[in-house]
Amino acid sequence: MPVPARRLPSWVWVTSLTAGAIAAVVFLTVRAEQGPHPTASAAHRPSASASAGTRPSASPKPSQTPKAAQVPDSSGTGRRIVYSLGQHRVWLVDADDTARRTFTVWPGTVNPAVGSFTVSLRKDATTGSDGVAIEHIVYFSATSGVNIAFSNAVDGASPPPAAAGTQTGGIRMAKADGTALWAFGETGTKVRVVE
Repeated sequence: MPVPARRLPSWVWVTSLTAGAIAAVVFLTVRAEQGPHPTASAAHRPSASASAGTRPSASPKPSQTPKAAQVPDSSGTGRRIVYSLGQHRVWLVDADDTARRTFTVWPGTVNPAVGSFTVSLRKDATTGSDGVAIEHIVYFSATSGVNIAFSNAVDGASPPPAAAGTQTGGIRMAKADGTALWAFGETGTKVRVVE
């Protein structure tokens, strides 16, 4: 006489489905990481001539002119990160005042004050106030209750324009530039914000 089939408890089904979903997400994540990634030259870059109050839209080449490559005279001396509000540009400057790297950035809607700061906190990754997964977060200031930090999107994309009235303090950059700033900007590193 055949034995009637036993029904599996519902928790077994739920556990199996959950494990399968997790495996699918991990598989897709690994595949996405192995696929093509936008490069700094392919990413939409802000215009070096954009004013501080507008969102950049042009795509200039890094260090487009000799002036852009020069560290601003008013940026102090020694090893430091220099951020120009007007040029939307960052320089990583060595102790001998030589720019190791310079690149354009996408500023948030809240700018830091002009002046001298230090890197106060670093976070590997989090979700930005705009809901974007970000990494290499280097905090150095706060303005009107908004934390100001350098970061890059995990997927390397440029940020969409912030919704009207939204206050964001993230200064975003291309993924390769974010990696370079993360390696350079240890806690205590000087940050100089200029016009």
